[in-house]
Amino acid sequence: LAGTVPEEERCTVERVDASLTYSLFLQRFAFSRPVILGGVTDNSAFRALCTREKLLAAFGPFPVRLSTANTYSYRKVDLPFQEYVEQLLKPQDPARLGSDTLYFFGDNNFTEWGPLFQHYVPPPFRIPGTSPAYSFGVAGSGSGVPFHWHGPGFSEVIFGRKRWFLYPPDKTPHFHPNETTLAWLQHTYPTLPPAQRPLECTLRPGEVLYFPDRWWHATLNLDTSVFISTFLG
Repeated sequence: LAGTVPEEERCTVERVDASLTYSLFLQRFAFSRPVILGGVTDNSAFRALCTREKLLAAFGPFPVRLSTANTYSYRKVDLPFQEYVEQLLKPQDPARLGSDTLYFFGDNNFTEWGPLFQHYVPPPFRIPGTSPAYSFGVAGSGSGVPFHWHGPGFSEVIFGRKRWFLYPPDKTPHFHPNETTLAWLQHTYPTLPPAQRPLECTLRPGEVLYFPDRWWHATLNLDTSVFISTFLG
């Protein structure tokens, strides 16, 4: 079926638990490599507000801004959240180009979504000199954002599973900017020698990935997923 993605058991991103201290986070990860944090926050209350029924009841009529799922250039489309959920929240067609795939992530109107974000408990770590900004998203299975980079941040899965692929700043991945992550996984990933493979892992609800500044990354939602990122700008 289009958008049905098998889970890869391999995880090459280090996992740590709530015993990680802020000083160790700064020393070992903040400026050098990604890490998956487990048990550092409890967002069960936020998760309860993010079911399909609750989100539609709270935000259904409000417009949301969708972006195309390609790299470097983005087309923006505004439509009611309910229309997005009922008509576009479907499995990714592997043959569909990124420029023809609409994705809801970020571009959140904080006047409307702010009351929801007040219930989110962000990871307890920060990078000195930065301030946090939230980006919230809902997406179908097989969807995702192809390789790109920006400043550091955290990303937490609220519902579903999300597979991540990461390369350090000095190792530009081989990808076509208008190819979806699913197409890249099917066509390019199998041809990569072991030394050219990215760091990768699948996140489950409650797990948080930290990615450092300028690290290349691509994402792939294995299920219909709800997720939130904390960008450190």
